[in-house]
Amino acid sequence: MGDQVRVDEFSEYAAARQNHLLRTAYLLCGDWHGAQDLTQTALLNLCKAWNRARRADSVDAYAQKTLINAFVRGQRRLRREREVRAAALSGTERLTGAADDPDRPETRLALLSALDQLPARARAVVVLRYWEDLSVEATAAALGCSTGNVKSQSSRALARLRALLGDEFSAYGPRSGAEGKTLR
Repeated sequence: MGDQVRVDEFSEYAAARQNHLLRTAYLLCGDWHGAQDLTQTALLNLCKAWNRARRADSVDAYAQKTLINAFVRGQRRLRREREVRAAALSGTERLTGAADDPDRPETRLALLSALDQLPARARAVVVLRYWEDLSVEATAAALGCSTGNVKSQSSRALARLRALLGDEFSAYGPRSGAEGKTLR
């Protein structure tokens, strides 16, 4: 059987069964966007294994198993990511020396987790001011607010980040001179 015939056969199967797989994926994920991603992943994996799948007793059962396996792998990956993030935040012993090496994965995960806890507007101010390195004026223009609003949002957001991150990150507080990173 030629490659084009296999591709056509798979395409026909995928078109016919995609909605059924999507409904099952939705029940697994609980949201349509995740279900669409999961369905696409399952169909990609099914395409890669099409020669085995079409020889199976039931192609539908094989596709269902492929969908379930993709879901389980995704859940394991998410759980590992949450565990790494939680470990990065679970005490100062993990973050000791964070000020010495801001590129450590634990430091980055802790910072991302703390950013996640800021309100959307405060997070936008912090990202624009300190990640994108925009001036107060440029940040105000980007957000459509006053410079005073940017300054007060910055101040409150940085105070919240310091409270969330603790003493390990005090090295990133306001400094004078060029000896380290500055959070204005």
